Amino acid sequence: MQVKSDSPRRLAKATADVAVVGSVAIDSLETPFGNAEDILGGSAVYFSLAASLFASVRLVGVVGSDFPEGYRSLLADRGVDIDGLETSATLPTFRWRGRYHQDPNQRDTLELSLGAFDGWTPQVPERARCAPFVFCANIHPAVQRQVLSAMRAPRFTLLDTIDHWIDSSRDELVAAMAEVDAVVLNDDEARRLAGDTNLLRAARAVRDLGPRTVVVKKGEHGLVMLRSSDADIEGTTSALPAYPVANVVDPTGAGDTFAGGMLGSLAESCGTDRSPEAEDLLRAVAYGTVLASFSVESFGTDRVAQLTREEVDERYRKFAEVVRVP
Repeated sequence: MQVKSDSPRRLAKATADVAVVGSVAIDSLETPFGNAEDILGGSAVYFSLAASLFASVRLVGVVGSDFPEGYRSLLADRGVDIDGLETSATLPTFRWRGRYHQDPNQRDTLELSLGAFDGWTPQVPERARCAPFVFCANIHPAVQRQVLSAMRAPRFTLLDTIDHWIDSSRDELVAAMAEVDAVVLNDDEARRLAGDTNLLRAARAVRDLGPRTVVVKKGEHGLVMLRSSDADIEGTTSALPAYPVANVVDPTGAGDTFAGGMLGSLAESCGTDRSPEAEDLLRAVAYGTVLASFSVESFGTDRVAQLTREEVDERYRKFAEVVRVP
């Protein structure tokens, strides 16, 4: 796969909106590099902060009355529309405490309290329902399907999942995947869902469930993307390495940050008048890779929340040079 650094991005006259439905959380972390208490987290948050560098983002989620006002301000200051962020009067915010090992791919959940997120049914505001680009984060697949049915006329829909839903709600997950344009999942999840240890065959099996594009993340080893079109039904396989990061401090949320960079880039490139093409998708997963590389450099959302577009584009150019071949 060759990412071009010297070709102009095909920007539309108007950048399309992006809607995201997922968790908003307060996290506490223990890592070999130190601890962090009560920091902002959740799939919708990581996604929104990354996507907001490219497009207007409509966040749909739920928190409790204990959710710090400063975290609301942080999101709003980054241009994220939080009109869809509900506040429960009786239940607290979703909280997670985890411990990472020396190998950042290994972690333990020490405490988990879903709070207001438990059994939550999203109420999608009208502006979010009209968004052309939609991300269903790793919530229950039945809820993902409810969200998809609430959208007006999305041009590109992206779905994420985790092993819990693969094991506990497989039929509903398969039904949800049949309704979206693209799926993003990690290599273990792809193999688990497909029942095949070969990654390429697993990606094809996931693609055969309905989505035309499947992105399989491999952590520090990059990604594989399989896509198909009416003219190329067998599919085109592409691969990218990860952007090299010397010091991984906290991998929490890297996958959702990747998805935010990916879908934000697509919204920017395609705007309000067209659907993504092969070049758009290639650029998008490269931007997603770059955003994820920033995310792991600090605790929680700290690095992504402070990022500028100039920093992102500069690292994108460096990444393009890394993967370029003669």
